[in-house]
Amino acid sequence: MASFSVVNNISSMTAQANLQVSNLGLQKALTRLSSGLRINQSGDDAAGLAVANGYRADVASITQGVRNANDGLSSLQIVDGALNNISTLLDRMASLASQAANTNFSGSRTVLDNEFQDLLTEIDEEASVAGLGGAELTFTVFVGSGADITGTIDQADATGLGLSGDITSAANAATALTAVKTAVTNLGVAQGAVGTLQNTLQYRISLAQTQIVNIKAAESRIRDANIAEESANMTRFNILNQSGVAALAQANQSSASLLSLLR
Repeated sequence: MASFSVVNNISSMTAQANLQVSNLGLQKALTRLSSGLRINQSGDDAAGLAVANGYRADVASITQGVRNANDGLSSLQIVDGALNNISTLLDRMASLASQAANTNFSGSRTVLDNEFQDLLTEIDEEASVAGLGGAELTFTVFVGSGADITGTIDQADATGLGLSGDITSAANAATALTAVKTAVTNLGVAQGAVGTLQNTLQYRISLAQTQIVNIKAAESRIRDANIAEESANMTRFNILNQSGVAALAQANQSSASLLSLLR
């Protein structure tokens, strides 16, 4: 048998409880739709949040690694440019030495040697700019994806290339020409090391960028809101919220109608 009371309005209390639930659901749906995120606070999905944060940290690390690799490529471009200049200088030295080695040369070998010595000095300058003067260059880059990229580039100054001597006589010029040819070979080894490092960095950048995309996709599946689902939730809770307000009004009205029995 139903009981009627003006002290405790059970229908109103039930309507209020249900209205609170629907209101919380509506607020959550609106928060997710406005932020685009399924997880806006730890309580939404604590375990998922921890995993998503781990993915985000991985992306930050790999992204910085890509920057490091690009900085490394910039440094290698400086080295490569200097080595190309040295190659041009060696071409000119080979021409001077060949000209001076000709026994029928009737000009001044001293003039040729002055330029030859200037070229030797310029090679040392170019090597110094590239960090290849006096010792080999050790190159290390932390990319953040796999092992560090390391390599060495041989010394590329006159001493490192095996250049010396003069071209003041035909015999000396012939010896100098042989040394220049050896220097071209030695320079090729250094250029090969630079090229290998450049290619390795580019491969690693490509790998890192693929990893960034995949990791972000994995984070998105955990952290991002399903807009279609949340739109449906918003509509559902909005309807429940409005019907709950109407039900609460009816519950309060039914309690007030009991007062008519006291008249």
